[in-house]
Amino acid sequence: MNSQNKLKIINDPIYGFITIPSILIFELVEHRYFQRLRRILQMGMSYLVFPGAHHTRFHHALGAMHLMQKAVQVLRFKGVKIDDDEAEALYIAILLHDIGHGPFSHAMEQSIVENVSHEHISLLFMEALNGVFDNRLTLAIHIFKNKYKRKFFYQLISGQLDMDRLDYLKRDGFYTGVSEGAINSQRLISMLNVHHDSLVVEEKGIYSVEKFIIARRLMYWQVYLHKTGLVAEQLLLRVLKRAKELSIEGIKIPASDALSFFLNTSITTKNFSNKVLSTFAQLDDYDIFSGMKTWVNEDDFVLSNLSKMLLNRDLLKIKMKSEPFSEEKIVKTRAEFMKKHGITQNEASYFVFQGKIINQAYSMDKDTINLLTKTGKVIDVAKASDHLNLKALSTKVVKYYMCFPKTN
Repeated sequence: MNSQNKLKIINDPIYGFITIPSILIFELVEHRYFQRLRRILQMGMSYLVFPGAHHTRFHHALGAMHLMQKAVQVLRFKGVKIDDDEAEALYIAILLHDIGHGPFSHAMEQSIVENVSHEHISLLFMEALNGVFDNRLTLAIHIFKNKYKRKFFYQLISGQLDMDRLDYLKRDGFYTGVSEGAINSQRLISMLNVHHDSLVVEEKGIYSVEKFIIARRLMYWQVYLHKTGLVAEQLLLRVLKRAKELSIEGIKIPASDALSFFLNTSITTKNFSNKVLSTFAQLDDYDIFSGMKTWVNEDDFVLSNLSKMLLNRDLLKIKMKSEPFSEEKIVKTRAEFMKKHGITQNEASYFVFQGKIINQAYSMDKDTINLLTKTGKVIDVAKASDHLNLKALSTKVVKYYMCFPKTN
């Protein structure tokens, strides 16, 4: 293949120019598996709350790779030996870490496939691409699976201060207009170091780490767990679940070929073959949008009304509190809705339901963010913090919600 014009630069609204560091990475970006990420929203249904949140997994993957390049540059400058093959493998692993996301990012793995995580599908994509590119992704796959001898590599890919989080907090904050997400990723990366094969932050970077943890907590409450966005995501899950339920019963539900396959087939990790992967690679947000635009005209009360709610942003109401809602309240509200519309209890359960959300900005249980002092001592950032009690932010906060129809 002609190698000219492959070391491209991309203009990114967050970081300015992003460089594609090698021909192999350029060809991975060009591959249809990766290009599919242009058609998958990074934040799912959050655009119904934050109109600017139309950025994609494609944006995020390139941004995370850019930050990984900066991290490698900083660590090398500080004397950490990372050879060129290892560096390229790190770039590939972070570039492809989210390639397994289905339509609207998290919706599909909780609805029309059975407990198949996007991480599992990402690995399947990486292994398939490894075959296409003459096994040149093998080292990246070892790092992604945490099987490589240098453990801090995996921490850069998947840890409490990884390049994934450093990009999505800043990027999601930018596109939603929520300034609390505006972390200084460049400052954080410049403070990184390696001590005994573990990623650490130099002591003088403590305030940047504190701001990162606080930003993460605020972004979850204000953006990722926003109650309207939560309702929309739950409705999307139920639209797909209902479409699959009807399809399994033998009712013809109009959909694209790829979506029809998943609506009519029980898919688990055990039967997620290369053929299934090839079909999955044809799925994106547009399959779901076009499906819902058709489903509003279906005879099924549930499928039709849920689709209308999402397309017209006429959502369910939601209440939140610190204790679970009583089963009596759920049953009563469901019964009223059943009587009003002449539907079954199963159908009503799509419109009246409860659940819970959890926010934990920082976990002290494992893979902590450690500070390296000038004396060579390593301390958990939560224990080293002097002006903010980060231990409080490590506590899981659980809230319960109930969704139900408007009474108009």
